[in-house]
Amino acid sequence: MVSPGPVFWLMLLIIARVSRSAGIGFRFASYIDNYMVLQKEPSGAVIWGFGTPGATVTVTLCQGQETIMKKVTSVKESPNTWMVVLDPMKPGGPFEVMAQQTLGTMNFTLRVHDVLFGDVWLCSGQSNMQMTVLQIFNASKELSDTASYQSVRIFSVSLTQAEEELDDLNEVDLSWSKPTAGNLGHGNFTYMSAVCWLFGRYLYDTLQYPIGLVSSSWGGTPIEVWSSKRTLKACGVPNSTKERVRLPKIKPMRNECKNEEPSCPFKRVVPPVLLAGPTTHSVLWNAMIHPLQNMSLKGVVWYQGESNANYNRDLYACMFPELIADWRQTFHSGSQGQTDRFFPFGFVQLSSYELKNLSDYGFPEIRWHQTADFGSVPNPKMPNTFMAVAMDLCDRESPFGSIHPRDKQTVAYRLHLGARAVAYGEKNLTFQGPLPKKIELLASNGLLSLTYDQEILVQRQDNKTFEISCCSDHQCKWLPVPVNTFSTQTLILDLSACLGTVAAVRYAWTTWPCEYKQCAVYHASSILPAPPFIARTSHKGI
Repeated sequence: MVSPGPVFWLMLLIIARVSRSAGIGFRFASYIDNYMVLQKEPSGAVIWGFGTPGATVTVTLCQGQETIMKKVTSVKESPNTWMVVLDPMKPGGPFEVMAQQTLGTMNFTLRVHDVLFGDVWLCSGQSNMQMTVLQIFNASKELSDTASYQSVRIFSVSLTQAEEELDDLNEVDLSWSKPTAGNLGHGNFTYMSAVCWLFGRYLYDTLQYPIGLVSSSWGGTPIEVWSSKRTLKACGVPNSTKERVRLPKIKPMRNECKNEEPSCPFKRVVPPVLLAGPTTHSVLWNAMIHPLQNMSLKGVVWYQGESNANYNRDLYACMFPELIADWRQTFHSGSQGQTDRFFPFGFVQLSSYELKNLSDYGFPEIRWHQTADFGSVPNPKMPNTFMAVAMDLCDRESPFGSIHPRDKQTVAYRLHLGARAVAYGEKNLTFQGPLPKKIELLASNGLLSLTYDQEILVQRQDNKTFEISCCSDHQCKWLPVPVNTFSTQTLILDLSACLGTVAAVRYAWTTWPCEYKQCAVYHASSILPAPPFIARTSHKGI
């Protein structure tokens, strides 16, 4: 019998090495995991990952023993990725997703189970989006209600930065999970956003099908860090990255939970004092948003702006609409067209902040710039958007500083009304407060008439909420004016304080416009406050 030669043994060694290495690196993308929610019809969900170049990958969707569909693709050279788009699926589940890589005679299989189809929403912003359920009003009750919402699944991105756009997340804080008191109430500003969770919970109450919530937020961050270089260039944003915007120090509500506690099973605990986040432009876009671009989404909700009150404030009216447009284009392209090109984008208009300097216009101007200086949304620069007004949700006693009000339930409820109207097309649903559609200066009577676009409730009359720009000798100054009379849709201001020409009018133009749910003007239902506005006046009866 002839013994095998050296060539034979060399071939066996090569085959063995190939066998061992062929499966290395074959994996799903970081956010494809057990318990995930995939976007339902009419979109197709994108499943993707990494593998061995040249290998064939077969993705199978199963329910029990039944194969629902199979999709076959191959691994591309550099960056060694594979991707399939599933056929549109009705909401429901659970399903199993299996991916099998084949290279020659070698097969490697990955599986994720308990997968649901529903609507996937991405939540992003700074610390008011980052606050957990533990930190809000009625936290104990909110955390005890999770058993009723096991089809609302949650996922949280780690706080990471990158100088260049990443293909995949470097780290995940909370993999796809069913909601529990532990992962919704894990410490302060850690893991899962309360606004995001409550928004999803309210949607589930209405829609009654699975909701997937992806949280990617970092406290103390300006909009520049969440924007691509394209966005910043389009708005002429100077590349100044040395300034750091600091938020007030945070008092911890209770001791941070320890890793060994069963209700707190995750690894990272933040310090009790929330420091400002990174300000180097685009680093969070690169590391915490761009890696999600292949995900099929229903929409985005956003809560940010505090850190721009004194940082590139005047550019916010350009940067925010540009960010929305850029995110829409990126997710549409990354998902192979499955995420709608103009997907719904909701946001929270800034709440109140107790400042010693009452003449600081940072917050009111950012509120205005959040609407691209239109006062309301949707508008021509911000189509298919919705806004939750929050300036009446002030919280002077918040243990996290007044910049972090604890009533996140009302924020989320107002957001979900906007989503129902704009994202889901619910007719005859009032989702935003009243704005003047007609402003007339009745000069002969010394009055200014505001006609609103809906019925109003004047909840409080004072001499400071409305102001006029009074001009004489080529100089103008803002003067507070009282409400004279009002009716179901009209409000009349008394201009007797102005001895010159009235050039403009504004409403709620302060950092702290009113006490809790006691602003001057609401929708007739008293649920939705009128947003702040500033407008030039027109003359009548002169």
